[in-house]
Amino acid sequence: MSSLPRLVATDLDGTLLHSDGTVTERTRAALAALDERGVPVVFTTGRPLRWMETLWAEVGGHGLAICSNGGIVYDVAVHRVRDLRAVSREVGLEVATLVRDAVPGTTFAVEHPAGWASEDAFPHRSDDASSRQPGSWAEIYRDDVVKILAVHPDLPPEEFWRQVADAVGELVTCTWSSSSALVEISAAGVTKATTLAMLAAEMGVAPADVLAFGDMPNDLPMLEWAGTSYAMANGHPSVLELADHVAPPHDEDGVAQVLEQVFGLDEAG
Repeated sequence: MSSLPRLVATDLDGTLLHSDGTVTERTRAALAALDERGVPVVFTTGRPLRWMETLWAEVGGHGLAICSNGGIVYDVAVHRVRDLRAVSREVGLEVATLVRDAVPGTTFAVEHPAGWASEDAFPHRSDDASSRQPGSWAEIYRDDVVKILAVHPDLPPEEFWRQVADAVGELVTCTWSSSSALVEISAAGVTKATTLAMLAAEMGVAPADVLAFGDMPNDLPMLEWAGTSYAMANGHPSVLELADHVAPPHDEDGVAQVLEQVFGLDEAG
């Protein structure tokens, strides 16, 4: 790297956060040091907004975050959705038809800025049940859907991903970041990378000046786009193969370790 990065982009789960979902003092110190130097850090996550509320203070209650795999740009300082890249109702209904025909047994849910909704048979976490709105696919689909979730009870994750991607073609963008057969579907051309590219352009930052961290297949486009990329040592094999470098595992504050080395920061925590 001939000069210091002008922007840092990092995934959260499996990357910046420890396995228990926490942010350590060492990581907070590294992020604060970059803030003092005027280097923006953009958090890029597949998480929906409802899973971020407890994290804003931990990662710094300012700046911008990319949520739902690029579907939402969130202004953390004012707690407002700044940009939304939706999957239209027409496309969403067609996606469900195509996938059900190709992969019987698939059930669906949708994420939107206000929460989420799912078909009755869609599995859900107990701590997420209170915000869930169940119903038929036509009933739950909204104009501001930023991500469709498709799940299958029996197929292996990567096999299910391939079958869903083959069924929908270029109608939407499919990816995954789960250990289960859960496929994440965004509007056509929407990824962490395309939304990050939009923000970087607004800031006058070229791809060559971006340092990015990730661990799962939904990070691949971002890592390929960024001038310097790090896969976490705990990452998926495809990510380890693509990235320029490998960072220590997330449970060893791998992102903080790399930031300390690249920017000459003092180790903390």
